Amino acid sequence: MAHHEAPVILADHWARGGKGAEGLAHAVVNLIDKAPADFRYVYEDALPLWEKMHAIATKIYGAADIIADTKVRNQIKQLQSDGYGHYPVCVAKTQYSFSTDPLLRGAPSGHVVNIRDVRLAAGAEFVVMICGDVMTMPGLPKEPAALKIDLIDGKVVGLF
Repeated sequence: MAHHEAPVILADHWARGGKGAEGLAHAVVNLIDKAPADFRYVYEDALPLWEKMHAIATKIYGAADIIADTKVRNQIKQLQSDGYGHYPVCVAKTQYSFSTDPLLRGAPSGHVVNIRDVRLAAGAEFVVMICGDVMTMPGLPKEPAALKIDLIDGKVVGLF
């Protein structure tokens, strides 16, 4: 990675906890301290959800516009009127392209982002705009699996 001037830092936090990530944390802080201070948000918190979604699509993904059918637009309006308009927006879309078309590889420009659904993540405090034909993870169970896992006589039980 030397040709990109990106440091490579060994992090074995998975084995040593916080101590294993200490070097990485210091490297990140050093990079931040050296970086130019021209950071800007993609959108202001006060913007309505639709405008936040438009800003993400046009400023980050190079889209010309966003579209959504009437049902999705009504969902967005309902979330806005229910008081969730100040939430940030998260995007779920294909990982193969900045567009919503997995066959349009890379970072094309001028495309239209199709918002096919929106979901509220009230606990995490964000709204998800689901774009194109992308599968999302199912929800978590009501009872975490960790409640069934234990250590008995030095053996882990309850994993399966």
